[in-house]
Amino acid sequence: MPDTLTEQLTLAGRTAPSRVMFGPHETNLGDGRALSPRHVAYYARRARGGAGVIVTETASVHPSDWPYERAPSADECAGGWRDVAVACRPHGTLVLAGLGHTGLQGSSAYSQSVLWGPSRVPDVVTREIPMEMERAEIAALVDGFRSASAAAVEAGVDGVELDAGPSSLLRQFHSGLTNLRDDEYGADPLRLTREVLAAVRAELGPDRVLALRLSCDEQAPWAGVTPDQGADHARALAPELDLLVVVRGGAMSTSSYRPDFHAPPAFNTELCRAVRAAVAGVVPVVLQGSVVDPVEAQHALDTGVADAVEMTRAQIADADLVDVWRAGRSPRPCVRCNQTCLVRDPRNPVVTCIGNPAAGHESVDPTEADAERLRGPVVVVGTGPAGLEAARVLAGRGAQVTAVEAERHPGGMVRTASADAPHLTALTDWLEDECRSRGVEFRMHSPASESDLDGWERDGIPVVLATGSVPRPLPFPIDADIQCQDAAAVLAGTTLREGPIVLFDPVGGPVAVALAEWLAASRSEVAILTPDTVTGSRLGMTGDLADANARLHQAGVTRYLTSRIVSGGSGTLRVRSRYTGEESTVPCAVLIDCSHRLPDDRLHTSRRTAVRVGDCVAPRTILEAIREGRAAALAESGLGSDSAVHNRFTMITES
Repeated sequence: MPDTLTEQLTLAGRTAPSRVMFGPHETNLGDGRALSPRHVAYYARRARGGAGVIVTETASVHPSDWPYERAPSADECAGGWRDVAVACRPHGTLVLAGLGHTGLQGSSAYSQSVLWGPSRVPDVVTREIPMEMERAEIAALVDGFRSASAAAVEAGVDGVELDAGPSSLLRQFHSGLTNLRDDEYGADPLRLTREVLAAVRAELGPDRVLALRLSCDEQAPWAGVTPDQGADHARALAPELDLLVVVRGGAMSTSSYRPDFHAPPAFNTELCRAVRAAVAGVVPVVLQGSVVDPVEAQHALDTGVADAVEMTRAQIADADLVDVWRAGRSPRPCVRCNQTCLVRDPRNPVVTCIGNPAAGHESVDPTEADAERLRGPVVVVGTGPAGLEAARVLAGRGAQVTAVEAERHPGGMVRTASADAPHLTALTDWLEDECRSRGVEFRMHSPASESDLDGWERDGIPVVLATGSVPRPLPFPIDADIQCQDAAAVLAGTTLREGPIVLFDPVGGPVAVALAEWLAASRSEVAILTPDTVTGSRLGMTGDLADANARLHQAGVTRYLTSRIVSGGSGTLRVRSRYTGEESTVPCAVLIDCSHRLPDDRLHTSRRTAVRVGDCVAPRTILEAIREGRAAALAESGLGSDSAVHNRFTMITES
């Protein structure tokens, strides 16, 4: 069967080089509310890698909408749209300007003005009540879409995409959850969208693309848009469109738009299939929803689910996804962790990928292709994510790389975590395959020693130390009758005693939650104890906080909140409330410490020529591990001192 994923697609007389879309998403790359040169480099890199259609970060079409600090404003985006179009044009990629308004799901913190909404319905998240839009506001909104489209045309883009998705004002008019009006905009929920489409089409003309991102299932069937209603909406609007992107989600289910790996891949398949049948060929349809594997994307095209596929996170993970697939190779995988590609949080992080730390840093990060060629041997000690990435890049630069590993298999802590997070091994498996294809020699089950370091140093062989981490000592006394293990040991297969299990989680990340779910499948008494006010507090940044707590509840996991452990013995933990100081006891036969681990520095204490990367510097996440491995391997003239590499790393990440 032909690989139609990489075939051309014609839209409004314009030809996209592939059927893969890079969809709109928040990046925090903005210069104020304008698209910046970093945006241009970010989009141009995906165009060079074969993306067929790129939709820029959604720009607010009216000053009343300022949903996050660096949210683009259409009034300030003309120059950026022009630069993106010019940068992408040599690759044939169609560039659409993303346009929208978040309405009652926005924020008044930045605009310092009232939110707009169809009706006075408070947002589920912020509880803020909007003003009910009157004729003047409706007219201003329509004119905002019109003027933004006119500016996009002037900037030379190929068209626009209008947002009627999970966080959009247009969708809020479509939904019985938020549209309680008794006028014509209540009697006909699509009226406003039709008016907007007409105004935009008048500016675009027939030879530019008019696309609509449409939520066809709000997952709130008691009042929201249902799949049947979504299909009806699509059928009614299709004649006005050149492209229709089918999505799900609404005010009560925004996290379902781009969920993490707990949701199945390509989860919108049946929804998209039904919508495509409803529009009956009137408009090409795009499948969106955790499609990260080109095999799945191709299957969607082969089985008539869609005419094109949005693969946004997959192209953040590998900007060359289309070209790599076209060449018959496997792209760097997206593991759908959401840890660094969802950036709507108070830190304003720049969009990137745990497996591809160059993403989002295209204008400031050195490229592998431009790095000076190396000759001679290099030794990498440790084959976790940091070591594998360092070995991969060094081998790509021409070095003769030997990877030395104490365990029997590469992967480090990621392979250990695969007991309850098997999706993560796709990344380290890809790194290992890339290393082997570049000639890296693996010496497994061969722990490095001080004498090995002495020999390599005498021979002038550069060394990268990526030896990982070790468990930390517990900061409170625990008697021997309670079995104490760290999370890694449990995942590695340590036999646990019978009786109640308590996971101590002072971090609030995914480790304790995932491990508790895994243990609860076979043990009846599992609890998480945390000093935070909610279990898994940091999962809000990946969109999994509410879902994670629901899963823990369904699995029967007990949660002890705002608590610290004082001591343990005789089958109980003595715990103290952070707020009241009141003490109580918690039954415990097995205590699992889910704290941050400590660097394994046994090999570097007397060595100044070896470069340390990853957890042996400071245990953190896969992102930092891979980023440091890459930064070390891209040092201009090979490997230097720790300080040189980390100064370079700091320069890159702070630019």
